[in-house]
Amino acid sequence: MDASRRNLLKAAAILLVDQWADFHTLAFAGQSSRASGKDERKVIVVACGGIRRTDSFDKAGLGNIPHLFRDLLPQSVFYPNIRNAGATSHYNTISSILTGDWQRLGDWGETRPASPTLFEYLRKRMGLSQDNTWFISSNKALTSRIGASSVRDFGPRYGANVVFPKQLLISAVIRAASEGHAEHSADRATMQPEIEAILKNSDNYEGLGWSVSGEDSILDLRMEHTMQKAIEDLVSTNVPISGDEFTMLVSEEVMRRYAPSLLAITFSDVEVAHFGSYSMHLAGIRTMDRLVYELWNMIQANPSYSGRTTLFVLPEFGRDFDGSNSNGFFNHRAIDDSTSLTWMMCLGEAARSADVVERPVQHIDLCPTIAGLFGLKDLDLPGKPLPGLSA
Repeated sequence: MDASRRNLLKAAAILLVDQWADFHTLAFAGQSSRASGKDERKVIVVACGGIRRTDSFDKAGLGNIPHLFRDLLPQSVFYPNIRNAGATSHYNTISSILTGDWQRLGDWGETRPASPTLFEYLRKRMGLSQDNTWFISSNKALTSRIGASSVRDFGPRYGANVVFPKQLLISAVIRAASEGHAEHSADRATMQPEIEAILKNSDNYEGLGWSVSGEDSILDLRMEHTMQKAIEDLVSTNVPISGDEFTMLVSEEVMRRYAPSLLAITFSDVEVAHFGSYSMHLAGIRTMDRLVYELWNMIQANPSYSGRTTLFVLPEFGRDFDGSNSNGFFNHRAIDDSTSLTWMMCLGEAARSADVVERPVQHIDLCPTIAGLFGLKDLDLPGKPLPGLSA
């Protein structure tokens, strides 16, 4: 993305966080918990959709992850055998990672996680304010209820800020389609019904209704105007917008402004695989690789993060093997190592000595590990702290 387009989307990200800050000030004005953790330990978790090992950390796939392989692997604790032993859907997987317990809930976030989340443990036991825990996602299915569980004595009161940046594109795209410049008006008038159907129809995958229920999803007018301008610029140059790019820009702004103690980010450009384009799926992997590298460099350059941050990067699961009856890379449903066995990388404060830990580990081990980094060691969880890290 060139500088002008990046600046436009960055402006939209700043406005989004402005809007969130205004809402947060009103909604949580009466809370008396610890506010800023800018001088304390930080943990960032990046989950990056469904990526097979054959398309990443395998001889044939290393070209898709040049930064992870060449720049970050040599300074990381690397886990080549991490297993997702639960339901390989996005909502269930992220819920399992954040709760340390295998979840089997509706795939689209119909119910809250059945166990407390890391956000809730940290906020209740450490007294952290809400702006110290954030979940920012490119995937719609993850954002309606992932910030807090339905467990008594925890729940929304101790939840995280949850943001779905792509929601902000909906009104702007429709407006650009219906109110474009005169020379484009005929084409855009033809496009509008299709765009509206793709964005609002809940029966598709992730063209599928990038909508968020409730009045809180209504765009701020400044935000909508900025996004409209950004999209018009992108459309005029025929450059596609990456949801993960925008998610990264919002994450960057949240880090700059709040320096949260726990930040979870999910990327999902790779999920274009559901539409059957292998080349676009690989492009999503390469985008993820670049964004993770940018994030790591951003951590080093930000005084609130440098020297005190642990970064975890992992796919949520793999994808089905080529030749499967579920169309191979299209999906992630097969009961097979290609789908359930993947990798994880840990960088930063807890990864003081580079290592490769061959011992099999599980997704649910991440929650007690992170809790331990924050000094919470008495959680009754089925997962175990990851080997090879320093508390």
